[in-house]
Amino acid sequence: MKRMQAYRIHEFGDLKQFRQETVDVTEPTEDQVLVRVQTASVNPVDLKTLAGDYPLVGADQLPYTLGRDFAGVVERVSNDVRRWKPGDAVFGFVGQGQGAYAEYVLVDEHALARPPKKADASVAGAVPLAALTAWQGLFDHGGLRTGQRVLIHAGAGGVGHCGVQFARYKGAEVFVTASGDSLDFVRELGADHVIDYSTQRFEDVAQEMDLVFDLVGGDTQTRSWAVVAPGGALISTLTEPSQAEASAHGARAARYTAQPNGAQLASIAALIEDGRIIVKVSETFSFDEAPQALARQKEGHVRGKIVIDVATGHGK
Repeated sequence: MKRMQAYRIHEFGDLKQFRQETVDVTEPTEDQVLVRVQTASVNPVDLKTLAGDYPLVGADQLPYTLGRDFAGVVERVSNDVRRWKPGDAVFGFVGQGQGAYAEYVLVDEHALARPPKKADASVAGAVPLAALTAWQGLFDHGGLRTGQRVLIHAGAGGVGHCGVQFARYKGAEVFVTASGDSLDFVRELGADHVIDYSTQRFEDVAQEMDLVFDLVGGDTQTRSWAVVAPGGALISTLTEPSQAEASAHGARAARYTAQPNGAQLASIAALIEDGRIIVKVSETFSFDEAPQALARQKEGHVRGKIVIDVATGHGK
């Protein structure tokens, strides 16, 4: 049986539990594709999973390989897979299965798409989870339409910087919170109104929002009800917004978890290919430096995405 290197956790805790080890490569069955990973990206959910704070990954699923998204090359496919063949370049989001901080990953064939031709593997590996989270939050759950007003909290992060560009592409009026060096970054992405949350209250700038896209939670989410228009929506990737507040404001509220979707990824790849969307890679770490990559994510204030180079092992 083929063996590979992977980063797994055997118990929840801190980065001391995040260790590289040798494991078996599982063969694809049913609709599965085995992908040789070139790059994988770091996401906040990795840290939540490591700490045991992500409800969709419980102790009964340990040991668990972290890593949610990747770019790579198809190695093998199950007998019933028709859309992919060995040698195809792909990128994707693994959902809640064993993750992509490994030399190989198993993925459902419908979760994959062809990466944009103009993007190298580093950029392609940074796209799937952040972009799908933004796409599904704004459009599937938020119902954002042309001409509407949207407030995106934490617009410089992985999900946020994709969301700013998707909202602009849709023709919405985009309000964004950020701070420091990220203010110019989100302006360059096309935000119409940039709010420095360190010196301004967003409630004083953003009014009558058709959609608030909450990537912060806590007090920021609570305060956001003051700017949601009647009939609008507050959609969060974090804590469940108050349904009582939603009712009081005549609005919708929801928390959601992004789902793998190859068709949506293909649409996103086309936008990147056309130059309408850019995905910012802030730092790249080698596979052996994966613990440092997660530590950097934990520090916060990352502009764009952190990528782990699995295939070549080149450092920062």
